[in-house]
Parts: sequence; C-alpha cells; structure tokens
Amino acid sequence: MKDLAINMGGILQNSSKIETEVAGGDVFAQAQYLTIDEEDAGQRIDNFLLRICKGVPKSHIYRILRSGEVRVNKGRVDQLYRLKAADIVRVPPIRVAEKSNVHVPSAEFAILYEDAHLLVINKPAGVAVHGGSGVNFGVIEQLRAARPEAKFLELVHRLDRETSGILMLAKKRSALVNLHEQMRDGLTDKRYFTLVAGDWKNQRQHVKLALHKYTTADGERRVRVQADGMESHTVFSLQTKFKDFALLEAELKTGRTHQIRVHLSASGFPIAGDDKYGDFALNRALLKATESRGSLKRMFLHAHQIRFTHPESGQEMTLKAPMPEDCLRFLKTLS
Repeated sequence: MKDLAINMGGILQNSSKIETEVAGGDVFAQAQYLTIDEEDAGQRIDNFLLRICKGVPKSHIYRILRSGEVRVNKGRVDQLYRLKAADIVRVPPIRVAEKSNVHVPSAEFAILYEDAHLLVINKPAGVAVHGGSGVNFGVIEQLRAARPEAKFLELVHRLDRETSGILMLAKKRSALVNLHEQMRDGLTDKRYFTLVAGDWKNQRQHVKLALHKYTTADGERRVRVQADGMESHTVFSLQTKFKDFALLEAELKTGRTHQIRVHLSASGFPIAGDDKYGDFALNRALLKATESRGSLKRMFLHAHQIRFTHPESGQEMTLKAPMPEDCLRFLKTLS
C-alpha cells in the first residue's frame, strides 16, 4: 500500500487516409503530401493508393501512376515500387465518387502543446486518429474541419483507436519530416501506462519478439509473433503491483503496429480491456463492478509521455498527458 501511494501520487501529479476539403463536392482541393510511417512501409504504391483513395476507380489510380502525377521523394515510380518509412508521397488532386463524400464534424481536443510548427493533443480513448477500416473520419479530419485556415496539418504518428494519450501533429512539412527522421533514428522516447492481468514478477523486463502483420478474412489488420517478422523491442517497468493486476510503464524501442499489446499478450500478460489480443472472458467480467473492484469499459493503455527535439528550435522537450479519470478510478478500486 505504501508503494501504491508513492506511484499513484506521481501519476496524479501528471494527472494517412486522404480526407480534405473538396472543391465542387468531388475533387480534392490540392495535392496531398503524405509521409510514410512504419505501419505503411513495405506496401506497393498501387495498393497504398487504392486503400487511401476510397471511391477512386482502379483504372484512374494506375493512370496517375503511369503519368507521373504521383511522386515519391519528388521522383517518378512505377506501380511495383514498395514504400519505405519516411518516403514522401505526392498524391495529386483526385476526382472521387459522390458516395465517398462524408460530412466531417469539426472538433477540438485537449491541447498539451502548440506553436507554429506543432500541435500535440491528449486523444481520448474510442476515437480513431484517421478515417478508414469502417470509420468515416477521425482526429485528423475533425481538426482540419475545425481549422479551415490551416495550410498544413498532418499526423506525425498514430495511436490505436482504443488507446488514449499523446498524439503529435505537424503544422509544417519541415516539422513532419524532421520528427519522422527522429523516430526512424530512435531519437524519440515514447512511454505508455498499461494495466495487465497476471502476477508480474520483474521490476524491469525487456521483450524482444518479432512481429508480423496480416489481414483477417474480414479485412481487419492484425499482428502476431512470428520468427521472420519485423524486429520489435519493448521495455516494461513495474509501477504498482496489485493482487490480480500490475500497472506497467511501456517504453517503445521500436514502433510496430500493436507492439505493446502483442508483446504483452504473447508474454502471458494481456492488457485489461484489450478486445483484440486480450483475455476476452476477463474483459467481459471487468465490464461490471464487484465488491473488490470497480468496472473497466475500455482498454487500459495510455500514451503518457514523449520526449523529442523540437524540429525548429532544437530544444529538448518532454510532454506528458495525465492519466484518464476512468483509468484512475479503476486503479483506486484495486488498492
């Protein structure tokens, strides 16, 4: 209980799909410049464009590739080119089908930091960062709708829909490229709080398991541990130990899709409330409070801290997002 009070006290104190405004209802107003992250790296350029340009005929995608209107790092590529992390893809204005027009309500989110180069928000759980996979719009589309005067606004990285916490956006292309270079070179430090089920033993534990992305029969992207997958490394530090759970801090050494979730699940410590890789029977039980604990109706994964170098000033920056109230309430019922 003493350790819990110390750790909880610290917590309490810190308590690229294209979707733009369209002209005439069915034409992108201007060319888009998309920086490829690790999640999209390895895809062929034609498959990438087909995925992000919903409603655009396949024949048109191949025509703009052949004509050189699509550029990667300012150069022409053919349809077989495989994207690499940090590639900058120019997508020209594209006519899309009427059915793809979706009203995007404007929204603002809790701002952790903002200047002429960056916007850093505290994303709530349950909100997608961008449209796609059955979601019409997300944070980036809503922020663009709320800030029509913004000439440039792009996601620097992503968070899973059910993950809350720090989300960085770039307000200038130079800032986007710089931050992607920092992430690619391992110069940023991203930390998450997560609650896992089980008897966690070690104060500090390294997990190095290669991860492979695949698509389910219904088109959903998933990740599994696989020997020939991408090298992945997470460091977990014990914050507080409970009877049936443990609060951990996860430090990302690589930034793979669903990395924390799959590393923990494969290690025998599923994240509470994780509906993809977790303990489904436990998740159902957590929906209702008992005499010994409260209820949990979300995945307990929160991006609470990021360290990076400001892309313009060169200043070392550390930003923190307070633990969400629903997570704090649940932790307090475990003590």
